[in-house]
Amino acid sequence: MSSQITERISTLSRSRRWAALAVLLFPVLLVSVDNTVLSFAVPAISAALSPTGAQLLWIIDIYPLILAGLLVPMGFLGDRIGRRKVLLIGATGFALVSALAAFATDAFQLVLARALLGVFGAMLMPATLSLIRNIFPDAKERRTAIAIWASAFSGGAVLGPIVGGILLEHFWWGSVFLLAVPMLLPLLVGGLLLLPESKDPNPGRVDPWSIVLVIFTLLPFVYAVKSFTTEPLYIAVGALSLAIVSGITFVRRQLVLANPMIDVRLFSNGVFSGALTVNLIGVFSLVGFIYFVSQHLQLIAGYSPLEAGLLMTPGLVLTMAFGLLSVPLAARFGAPGIMVGGLLLSALAYALVVFAGSSGDVFWLMVAFCILGIGVGMSETLSNDMVLSAVPAAKSGAASAISETAYEVGAVLGVAVLGTILNTVYAAQLRVPEILTDAEVHLAGETLSGAHQIAQGLPASQAQELLASAAHAFDNGVLITSSIAAVLALAAAIVVARIIKPATR
Repeated sequence: MSSQITERISTLSRSRRWAALAVLLFPVLLVSVDNTVLSFAVPAISAALSPTGAQLLWIIDIYPLILAGLLVPMGFLGDRIGRRKVLLIGATGFALVSALAAFATDAFQLVLARALLGVFGAMLMPATLSLIRNIFPDAKERRTAIAIWASAFSGGAVLGPIVGGILLEHFWWGSVFLLAVPMLLPLLVGGLLLLPESKDPNPGRVDPWSIVLVIFTLLPFVYAVKSFTTEPLYIAVGALSLAIVSGITFVRRQLVLANPMIDVRLFSNGVFSGALTVNLIGVFSLVGFIYFVSQHLQLIAGYSPLEAGLLMTPGLVLTMAFGLLSVPLAARFGAPGIMVGGLLLSALAYALVVFAGSSGDVFWLMVAFCILGIGVGMSETLSNDMVLSAVPAAKSGAASAISETAYEVGAVLGVAVLGTILNTVYAAQLRVPEILTDAEVHLAGETLSGAHQIAQGLPASQAQELLASAAHAFDNGVLITSSIAAVLALAAAIVVARIIKPATR
């Protein structure tokens, strides 16, 4: 059975292979567009649904949080029952729930819809990467295919602000979620016609305890990070303790199973672990930057959503371009050096925000974002290829899921860590007019959007005073979070340089 599956995929014609890749780019574009559009829709959502600061973070975080918890189980499911089947089920569910999210009438409904999107989104990403691993058995072709796959994330990030900006200027905030429907139709049709089915020929039996343990490792861990500054300390400590105990139990169980869900021994491989580190830190840097710069451009600099999207387009285009350029660069200089260079550029970008962009000048913010885009583009493509190359093709679904889990945990932490610190600094430094009621003080201190809402009902002089204080407090928070991100990227570059050998290609 194994040889039949391998022969079926490896003998696809060249045109069929690249046509199949084109189909697989649609869910990648969708997820990227969804994340970027949501960041730009934050002011509109805040105005329409009046979420609290915690609810606003949950609207953004709940999707990648659920995604991170389910990626490994869904990758395992795809290995077992068929990756194409799981991909098409996920695409159908994602389109339907996106339509429901568009018509949410309060913050809780939107959080719930985003959670369901996380469930179906978890079916999409591991399937796309693992199908690429099996469709392209040639290492050189596969690296190019993965470069295109990774660049699709940047392409979606470029498309999201522009299309989302147009929608937000002419329609209500929910229109951004309806983008999923037309984007997934080509996947459903093309998937049935072009994608070959593939799965692990010897998947072993399903181990329900492994599924439970991996969920109870990832979900509480990310929640603990989120809740340290927003919930009582005992809740965060309890969640972290649960994650640690579940994680240790999961690892010990995988070591004794004949057919483990994850071969945890892979983590002793420096290439595998280093590549995952690059995935996590790279996305952490990108998502965290987009979270605060999209608000700065709209709520402080005064740009429309479309104008803000256009300003960020050069940086996102550079992410895509250097994702493709990373392949020939790696062939000449070695993949480890290119990845380390990408992390160093990410650190430089955040340092530029701290030193040159301390005034909140838009020009320097956009220069920093361009540098960050180059760094992320250089590192992400090669790290994904390294993860897949470290495992047999039959286990590519699980390996893809691990890679995507690092990616999504990085996305969660980018918003949860940097966003929470930013909101905490903002609330501590905000100064409000004395005439505000307790409820108005609370709303203004929750988010930058809340301060703008309160300012609309104040006399001109006091509104100006509140907005000036809010902008100052927000930008001070940005400086602190940028310093943290710069140090993390620099530390990751040092670690990766030490554990991935220069000979790795």
